[in-house]
Amino acid sequence: MADTGSAPLKDERDIVHARAMVRTLTTRLKFSLVEQTKMITAASELARNTVVYGGGGEMRWEMLAEGIRKGLRLHFEDKGPGIPDVEQALTDGWTTGSGLGMGLSGSKRLVNEFAINTKVGEGTCVSITRWK
Repeated sequence: MADTGSAPLKDERDIVHARAMVRTLTTRLKFSLVEQTKMITAASELARNTVVYGGGGEMRWEMLAEGIRKGLRLHFEDKGPGIPDVEQALTDGWTTGSGLGMGLSGSKRLVNEFAINTKVGEGTCVSITRWK
């Protein structure tokens, strides 16, 4: 698997595939089992959000190196409706669907870096990074 790349997120099969890809990438980076689990869990939540709320999109990845530090950055991008209130969307328990409302806020807690770029009517890109 290349150090950078992308994969479509259109349906449940793509979500499962994204999780497997993140497992492969974190294994390659020699993340501990706990670090792998945190990144895979965050990726799974964000991939699902991309499919369910964003109408589909893609996951892009970058393997990072800063000196001796290694990491993985993932971007989940869609052309969906966007998030009108990011602060509210990051509140535990808030949801526009039938879920528990922990996807965005929970994902943020599982990674070292978290960013949302969204515009109503144009889409959303959530970027996460975990360092080893």
